[in-house]
Amino acid sequence: MDIQTKRIYEKPANLDGTRILVDRVWPRGISKEDAKLDEWMKEIAPSTELRKWFDHEEERFDDFSKKYKKELEDRSKLVQQLLEKAKEKRLTLLYGAKDEKHNQAIVLKNYLENQ
Repeated sequence: MDIQTKRIYEKPANLDGTRILVDRVWPRGISKEDAKLDEWMKEIAPSTELRKWFDHEEERFDDFSKKYKKELEDRSKLVQQLLEKAKEKRLTLLYGAKDEKHNQAIVLKNYLENQ
């Protein structure tokens, strides 16, 4: 299973494989055409309440990770879809956050790799 994360603002590459946006809200300043997405899976993103609570505050990341993983347990069908895609070819989880180390795509990647 080959899963990577990437900011949606980075230039698409042939090595990206299947490109899936995992944000609930469309990232600012990028057109759907420029995003070169295979899919926008907003249902897999953290709930609006959790996203707003986290607010990209680094000190909340550990708690955010635990809470988001709990949410993912209730989205097993979507998780399975992502796992199937990752078995076919490289899966790139796209996100809009500026912080490349503390975001939902990192948590999701870790969760998928431990299934």
